[in-house]
Amino acid sequence: MAKKSGPQDRQESGKPHARQERPLVRLERSLTTENLWIYILSLLSRQRMHAYAVMGEMERSFGWKPGLITPYVVMYKLEEDGFIKGSDKGRRRYYYITQKGKELLKKARKRLRETADSV
Repeated sequence: MAKKSGPQDRQESGKPHARQERPLVRLERSLTTENLWIYILSLLSRQRMHAYAVMGEMERSFGWKPGLITPYVVMYKLEEDGFIKGSDKGRRRYYYITQKGKELLKKARKRLRETADSV
């Protein structure tokens, strides 16, 4: 008996896609939204930014945009863990990467390169 296609078998356009592509969808998700912290640290290593600007720059620099709330949550946790620091300027909070964050970003980039080279 053939299995009916469900939401997990559909692309954003609503069209069914081959089950073989599902691993690629999971890979894309794990390389983007599930590891949003890497992208945030990368952007903050270039310049100080407020959270809303991070989202726009993410789309320009990396070609994808996270959900509206997620970057705020991730940045809060990064700050709590000492990887970024924020300071209030007017109504906005501007963030910058700390030395601890720079070290983490360097390790993450190295790990990503090693993984890509090994597969």
